Amino acid sequence: MGKGSLAEPEFLKKSALISVNIAVVLFGLAGLFARWIHQPALVITFGRVFFSSLALGIFLLVRRQSFRLNSRRDLGLMICAGGVLALHWWAFLESIQLSTVAIGTITFSSFPLFVTFLEPMVFHQKLKAENIIIALMILLGVLVTIPEFSLENNMSAGIFVGMVSALAYAVLTLMNKAFTDRYSGSLTAFYEQTVAALVLLPFVLRTEIDLSRSDLCLILFLGVVTTAIAHTLFISSLKDIPAWLAGICSSLETVYGIVFAILLLGEIPSSREIVGAIIIVTAVAAAQLKK
Repeated sequence: MGKGSLAEPEFLKKSALISVNIAVVLFGLAGLFARWIHQPALVITFGRVFFSSLALGIFLLVRRQSFRLNSRRDLGLMICAGGVLALHWWAFLESIQLSTVAIGTITFSSFPLFVTFLEPMVFHQKLKAENIIIALMILLGVLVTIPEFSLENNMSAGIFVGMVSALAYAVLTLMNKAFTDRYSGSLTAFYEQTVAALVLLPFVLRTEIDLSRSDLCLILFLGVVTTAIAHTLFISSLKDIPAWLAGICSSLETVYGIVFAILLLGEIPSSREIVGAIIIVTAVAAAQLKK
């Protein structure tokens, strides 16, 4: 009995790591839809959260899970998180459309940099020196990819918007960490993505849309598979692993995104992008090996 109880936390942690890495693979694939779908990032993002929230709502109904939240404060936090989620996904897709899949995923991977410094302040934890070193390596990897510091350059503009996406995702991850003890990952994702859809709706209604059948099918897949399923796996994993470790795992999205872009889009990264990705992957590997 004693051995089983000691082994259980380790098993849960390993399961959470597997879940978060599956989610990150799906996140890496999601970036390609910014190229495949011939719509503005705003429209793609709205379709993504709309179909995702619909799928999650059906899932919760089938499981007969309660939609009730414990307090008005939690509802307010969910609404804030949904707004942050809308900003994150719009900025991520916009970054890719402005530049490349590699740039969008590399800049997004700076997200652990923000988590490293924000998490100790939010959860009153000690800031560890090794986490700072890893975060700075990730930042160096991002800086290497910047061709020139000018927003008139599409690549630089894509990097800037990608960093906004990373900051928003860091904030969202820490907010989700506060929900994991009280709500399931699917319920949290449902509320956040429903709110995100409502936040984006007024902007989408003012946008001229000419949606083809192929675009609709791609947005449906993006919303259900790479969003509803992936987001639920990622949020659920935060119950058993710290946010900074989930953030480090998320940096692997860079690798998956670049590989998928090469294989499926024929989009070859530049030497700068390759060097930046190598630096980031090295930081991720160091963190994983240490754990």
